[in-house]
Amino acid sequence: MIKKFRFRQFPIYKDSLEFRKGIKTITKKKFPKEEQFCLISQIWRALDSIILNVAERSDRSTDKDFAHYLNTAYLAEAEKLANQLTAFRKLLLNNPTK
Repeated sequence: MIKKFRFRQFPIYKDSLEFRKGIKTITKKKFPKEEQFCLISQIWRALDSIILNVAERSDRSTDKDFAHYLNTAYLAEAEKLANQLTAFRKLLLNNPTK
């Protein structure tokens, strides 16, 4: 497990993933087909937001864990980008423009 993504071990993160999975299953089965691109899409974005906020707040940086959608092989690349974003943010905070 890559250290940068320590939030993946938090119970709140794991529970949020399970909650999202359950709600997505319900919305797929129970919601009318015509709601697929409106209400369901909005609900799914809200579910993703919960998980992404847990991830972001745990490290107080801008890294987002989209890698779990793709493949764990992307975790190393995601960590590299997260480190670059953190360094870039620090640079901007330490050297504000006039």
